[in-house]
Amino acid sequence: MNALLHQPPQIAHANGIDLCYEIFGDPAAEPMLLIMGLGAQMIHWDDEFCRQLAARGFRVIRFDNRDVGKSSHLSGGKRLSPLELIKLRFLKIPVAAPYRLIDMARDTVGLMDVLGIKSAHLVGASMGGMIAQEVAISFPQRVRSLTSIMSTTGNPKVPPPSREAAAMLMAPPPATKEEYFERFAKTWKVLRVGSFPEDEALDPSRAARTFERGLNPAGVGRQLRAVLASGSRKERLHAVTAPTLVIHGTVDPLVRPEGGQDTAASISGAKLLMIEGMGHALPIPMWPQIIGAIAEHAHGAAKQAA
Repeated sequence: MNALLHQPPQIAHANGIDLCYEIFGDPAAEPMLLIMGLGAQMIHWDDEFCRQLAARGFRVIRFDNRDVGKSSHLSGGKRLSPLELIKLRFLKIPVAAPYRLIDMARDTVGLMDVLGIKSAHLVGASMGGMIAQEVAISFPQRVRSLTSIMSTTGNPKVPPPSREAAAMLMAPPPATKEEYFERFAKTWKVLRVGSFPEDEALDPSRAARTFERGLNPAGVGRQLRAVLASGSRKERLHAVTAPTLVIHGTVDPLVRPEGGQDTAASISGAKLLMIEGMGHALPIPMWPQIIGAIAEHAHGAAKQAA
């Protein structure tokens, strides 16, 4: 039953801030860190998703990035304006940001330090994939394997989000709890692309749990600035030596499929898994394929290193 051991959330003081984290699985198993995306709390790595990964022989650690959930909320940085986005896109004028993805990569490494983990398998989704890439570039000795899911390189040539997905990203934060629940369901409908009844049935309880842990709209804005201010990793990704798996959906409206293709093309020897009909989400029916691919990749990397 060790695979199903589950420790309650705890707080680690790392890289000068507090990070809330939670561990599933056998303490003696290979460590695997799950890094979430923009504005998303660690619980977006579904409990059952984490348990299934742990059951494959990993000590699974999920955590709230800075500025979301129960981790430290920072300050500074105005709401991103359309004008700044236009300047960034057409004039290549960088966006100002209180912190960048490298700082979030240092948070990740700092958490590993607190937990006494010399190196781990890193799995990042969306912005989490960007953070995991940054760790693999800047702290190569800490990464046993890298799995980058529905993420990109920061290369400006990758097509932008669909109009609907972009509008959702830039919409002002909901004013009431009711509005938040409505927005949550609508957002995931856009991101999941298509009908996923199992996930839709869970949306209200997932929204409630996220709401109860605390929202931080200003923090989401700072995270978005961090992504935009960090520029392209494309050239630097050539230096990544960790065995890499790139997973991307064929219908992703937010980070286009070309983002995953560009990531795989930028890292020597990277494997690319395109999942048919997957949008910018990890829908329950696709878990067997996603979890299977992550586990096989990490175990393969461990065998190679042995």
